[in-house]
Amino acid sequence: MTDHQQPGGVTGAPVPARIKIDPDFRVGPLNRRIFGSFVEHLGRCVYTGIYEPDHPTADEYGFRADVADLVRELGPTIIRYPGGNFVSNYQWEDGVGPRSERPVRLDLAWKTIETNQVGTDEFLQWCQRLDLEPMMAVNLGTRGITEASELLQYCNAEGGIELADRRAKNGHADPYDVRVWCLGNEMDGPWQMGFKTPEEYARLAEETARAMKRFDEKLELVACGSSNRSMPTFGSWERIVLDRCIDLVDHISAHAYYEPIDGDHDSFLASAEDMDRFISSVVATADHVAAARKSDKKIMVSFDEWNVWFQKRWEGEQKLEIRETSALIEDVYDVEDAVVIGSLLIELMRHTDRVAIACQAQLVNVIAPILTAPGGAAWRQTIFHPFALTAKYAHGVVLNPAVSGPGIDTDRYGEVGALQATTVWNADAGELVIFAVNRDRVRDLDLTVDLGAFADLRIVEHLHIADDDRRAHNSPEQPNRVVPKPGTSTLSDGRLTGVLPAASWHCIRIATSTRSEG
Repeated sequence: MTDHQQPGGVTGAPVPARIKIDPDFRVGPLNRRIFGSFVEHLGRCVYTGIYEPDHPTADEYGFRADVADLVRELGPTIIRYPGGNFVSNYQWEDGVGPRSERPVRLDLAWKTIETNQVGTDEFLQWCQRLDLEPMMAVNLGTRGITEASELLQYCNAEGGIELADRRAKNGHADPYDVRVWCLGNEMDGPWQMGFKTPEEYARLAEETARAMKRFDEKLELVACGSSNRSMPTFGSWERIVLDRCIDLVDHISAHAYYEPIDGDHDSFLASAEDMDRFISSVVATADHVAAARKSDKKIMVSFDEWNVWFQKRWEGEQKLEIRETSALIEDVYDVEDAVVIGSLLIELMRHTDRVAIACQAQLVNVIAPILTAPGGAAWRQTIFHPFALTAKYAHGVVLNPAVSGPGIDTDRYGEVGALQATTVWNADAGELVIFAVNRDRVRDLDLTVDLGAFADLRIVEHLHIADDDRRAHNSPEQPNRVVPKPGTSTLSDGRLTGVLPAASWHCIRIATSTRSEG
């Protein structure tokens, strides 16, 4: 039987697995910014993605209302903009002022003709209308301290200085008050316009951060970490950068994309193991720098690019021809991809004590949970659903459950647990939510959850994503082929029991009014 055909539970009886949950086992308050997303001027993310003035649903500003509705349903909290690789060649001044006067430029990152019809004001006002927090990136590739400082003033300064008055002339008198700023993007990557050695970037980031904090010391600044964990610079880059910047920045970035390399679906389903090791390594490096400098500062991780991306299928930007905006990297996601996305979200929540921000890349069309047809429909990909449900129901305090069960062998990570889970307890709302994944492609799990530390228990809802056809996906013709469905679980005498099908993701909401004594 091929992987494309393999149904869950083909080997017979489910294998036992257990979770024990106690409200005293706290990781910390859930950072809601981990439910972030990313809008870059790449492919059709902006043009015919969020923005399409001629679309039947376009609002008075030219943005698609059907996409906006799906974004609200998806539930992102913070949106990173305008890149990504795009930012390292971007002149922000091109994207402000009267649209008819904006220059048309060549974006060297993606070899695309950029019309600049969407820029800083359009993006920030779109965020305001959708109640989204913006996370702006500055160009430290081909530009530097002056341009970053001026963009900050354009966005945040009160009237009476030239840049703030220019913003008012462009239609927005009040400051946007953008609080989170990225100091460049993937600056150790040779694919980046103006990529740098760690020493070069550290010096530039330090001085840029100093200038930005001179304007507003309460800004949150994100220094670039290494572009990914496999880079030769990984580890030493973070150490060198933070050694110069630790007193000026608040976060350091991490980027990771996952796919079933060479058909290795077991390791793919266990991708959260890599994310766990990635986060732990960055945290260890940051804490080492702090200790060496006799500092109590706790640098947080901004995991501001992550997703499933089939990079083996991507021809690379070097092979692109210069062209107008067109489809790029529009991966279609299936059931297994959705399970992995749910698993990665669990991992981010498990690290809420050190991951302050995370952005799934990207929001629309480009390796995205939302796809659109120019002039036509917008629909949810399979990966939309675990993100939307987690963002909707994960509020409160992350608890660290005790998890036990069978292992699975993977080529990339060795033996890992088949069951991955975390829990979020919203005491004020009286709700405990279990997020769980069965990472085993063959065996179902017979789950028992010990809830004896809680009282007045009632299952509110159990939703899961699983399918006998793990290659099933959504399309304009079948936009609801893959949707969350009711799971099977029961609750009795403080124990929840149920079956988790092979390769499945679960969201189980449990009402609990009080904690039991003893």
